[in-house]
Amino acid sequence: MELPAILAVVLIVAGLWSLAVWPQFLRRVMKDPRARDTNGKATRFLTVHVVLVSISMLLGAATAAVGIAGLLG
Repeated sequence: MELPAILAVVLIVAGLWSLAVWPQFLRRVMKDPRARDTNGKATRFLTVHVVLVSISMLLGAATAAVGIAGLLG
């Protein structure tokens, strides 16, 4: 396997890893008592983490897409 193909596979794996790991993290954050106030309203803790996870998953998808594009030429 040539170097560009190896690098493309690394990008795909990194992207898939991000897409697999972040949703699990968000599930834990949503169960955290700091995620909601006494009225059940989302706190800044939850909002910040939802934004963090969303951006990370978007970047993970983009990373995987770049890797796939690299493999396809």
